[in-house]
Parts: sequence; structure tokens; C-alpha cells
Amino acid sequence: MLQTKIILGSEEWCSFPELGIPAIKARVDSGAKTSALHAKNIAPFIKDGQNWVKFDINPIQNNVKTIIHCEAPLVDKRVVKSSSGFREERYVIQTNLEIGNTNWGIEMTLTNRDSMGFRMLLGREAMSGRVLVDPEQQYLLGQPTTDNLRDVYKNSVKISSGLRIGLLASNPELYSNKRIMEAGEMRGHEMHFLNIKECYMKLDAKTPEIHYRGGIILNKFDAIIPRIRPSITFYGCALTRQFEALNVFCLNSSTAITQSRDKLFSLQLLLQSGIDIPTTGFANSPLDTDDLIKMVGGPPLIVKLLEGTQGKGVVLAETRKAAESVINAFKSLNANILVQEFIKEANGKDLRLFVVDGKVVATIQREAMPGEFRANIHLGGTASVIKPTAEEKKIAIRAAKAMDLKVAGVDIIRSSKGPLLLEVNSSPGLEGIEGATNKDIAGEMIAAIEKNFKLK
Repeated sequence: MLQTKIILGSEEWCSFPELGIPAIKARVDSGAKTSALHAKNIAPFIKDGQNWVKFDINPIQNNVKTIIHCEAPLVDKRVVKSSSGFREERYVIQTNLEIGNTNWGIEMTLTNRDSMGFRMLLGREAMSGRVLVDPEQQYLLGQPTTDNLRDVYKNSVKISSGLRIGLLASNPELYSNKRIMEAGEMRGHEMHFLNIKECYMKLDAKTPEIHYRGGIILNKFDAIIPRIRPSITFYGCALTRQFEALNVFCLNSSTAITQSRDKLFSLQLLLQSGIDIPTTGFANSPLDTDDLIKMVGGPPLIVKLLEGTQGKGVVLAETRKAAESVINAFKSLNANILVQEFIKEANGKDLRLFVVDGKVVATIQREAMPGEFRANIHLGGTASVIKPTAEEKKIAIRAAKAMDLKVAGVDIIRSSKGPLLLEVNSSPGLEGIEGATNKDIAGEMIAAIEKNFKLK
């Protein structure tokens, strides 16, 4: 019986004829129960009265130009727990696996594996009774050369014939930035990463210009996606404004980004649009600390530095004495501060609604880690998929419109008074929300640019 089994190394190449995937590298992992295939743009549909699912795959690691459009019968929808403890609901398909000279049917879940080293994970359920694994070996059944891969995928290479899009940001290795670059390339656009600090401009009434390192003139872009860190808001918005002067479409305008970064101004704009927020007080090094505390209903309360981001400069004061101490400490910095009522019933949870071009494309619930009241993912908070109410979606869309943002991360907290808006972010991160929802939000951002140019 043992001699009939094939022996695999820890890494092997295989194929999926029914999906049109001629070669894909797999991690052979007997420690994993379920097999998983890299997939994006996953969408269920009905075919001949049966449930099917369609999806796209980049079968070659670090190659986003090679795309296979797949569809397969939908077997199930399951919650899968990763090795890191993260739970994700995935679609399950069944198809034939071909490896070496043998093939058999296996079940696989579909998930975004961009952050993984392999596009395919072969788990023990798919290997049971058929495979022995020698973890010290690799590619026991052979591996294709670069030329072989180029030949088998020659009809799957997407030719770039779209827009010239610049991503104006600081860190090309950041997940969000990598995903936006990848999404643009997958949709056939010419993508360029433009480091904000390496851009400089010529102010001239007749021939305004933006230059890049080495004296390159950036004058042939169709669109710019600004992803500006708070610490360089002034310069990043100045560059965005210069692109606007050159009649380049900017996904978020310089004006919208500037006002979104001013917490007080943004709250005033939101209130003018009739959007409810937690009761808030604002002062510059206040003398009358006691009245400021009373203004928001007393402790517990939140004290924020006006310039704080990602949960930094935000303090929970649980008693009057603590509130006075924090306010007085910020007062010594001659700082502008916001004092805000604490929504205890939220239990350290808030919602992040991602709005693109006037539509909520994804929503997650963020939950603070034990002992923490801030739900920011950067501070150890966890994300889970949640369905927003119609009112919450309406608030998010109105908030993005009030701020004139085409792309916005809108944070809402659920209170006994109903949903309250906390903040609107003009450069929201993608990692937490894409990972939790398995949605191609970067692709939605590129689609918003295409819509502006009336591209199908």
C-alpha cells in the first residue's frame, strides 16, 4: 500500500487543468488540514441553476501581470482558522489537482495569499491516502524553468494599455501601497511609485512642473493617488496641489486631505452636515479646566492632542483628578486639545467603513486588545467582518461627501444614542480591512479613477 503513494518534497509544482492553471508552486504542508489557493476578485454566481464562484489568480509569485480568470462549482462556505489564530470565512471549491503523472479531485478554500510565500497550500486532507512527504526534499517531481513558465502563460499576460497612474506616498513596502500598485497593474495601467520626499516643483505661471530625483519631469500622468502620512501633510498636499495645477486627476484632492487632517475643522464640517459626534470640547491650554470637563458630561472622558494620529496623543481619563492632570500636562505643552465624552457602552469597539467614490465597499469592526480602549489595528486591535446598518452606511457616505473625499476611512462608534462619528481618514490603511473581508479594495480605488476617465 505504501509503495502506491507518491513522495513529495516540502515544495512542489502542480497544475489545475479544470481551472486553466498549467503550473503553480505549492507548499506541501501536512500540518495544515485544508488546502488553499490564492484568489482575488472572488464573486459567487449562478450557472445552470447551480452555485459557482469566479475569481482571478496571479499564479506566479511576485508577478501581477500574469492573470488567470477562473470559475468553479461552489462546494461550501467555511470559517478557517489560520496558524496565527485569525478566523476568516472562505469559499470552498472542488477541482482536479494534477501533480507528476497523477491527478485526483481535491477541495480548496479561496483566499488572498499575497502575504504568503506560496500561491498554493496543499493540506493533509487532499493528500490523505495518496501522498508521503519528505520535508527535507523539494521539487522531487521536477520544476519548470523561467522559459517554460513564460511559454505556458504567454496567453495570460495582460498587456498594459491603460492609464499612467502615480502613487504619491512615502514607503513602497507598505502593504497598502504595494496593493494599490498591484491592483493598478492587474487592471492594465502603468503604475509609478513617487516618493514624496524625492519630488520637488517649479512654480511658474506659464510652465509649472514637478521634478523627481535625477531631474525627471513628471508631466505625463493621467492620475495621482495621494497617500500622505500625517507628518508630511503640508508638503504632500503642496505636491498634490501642483499636480492639480497640471490638470492631473487626483483621487483625493489637496483641499480635501488638508481639511481632513485638521481634526477640529473636520468635526465642524461634519456637524454642519448634520452628522452626530460624541460631545466634544476644544481649547488651547484652558484656564478653566473644571468647566471643560463639565462640558462633556464629566469623567470618564477622552483627551486628545489635536495633532495626534493612529491613536497617539489620545488618553482615557477615568476620574476627575486624572482628567485635570492630563489636561494640565497638555496645557504645559501649549497644545490645542479636544476633550470628548467617553462612550462606555461601545466596550472598546468601533466600526471602520471604507468609502470609495460615494459607496461603502467594506466594513470591519475593530476591537481593542484587553486593557486598551483604542481599537486601532496599529495598537494591537483585532478586526472582524460586520454588516453595517443602513444608517451607519448613510453616515459614512455623508461624511466622505462633507469632507469631499473620494476615498475615506470613516470611523463610527455605536452608542446608546445611536451611531456617532469619530473620525474621517483620508489615507486609510488596507491591510486590516482587506485581510478581514477578502475584498479587493485597492481595485475599487483604481476603478474610481477609471470611472473618472469613463473607462470600462
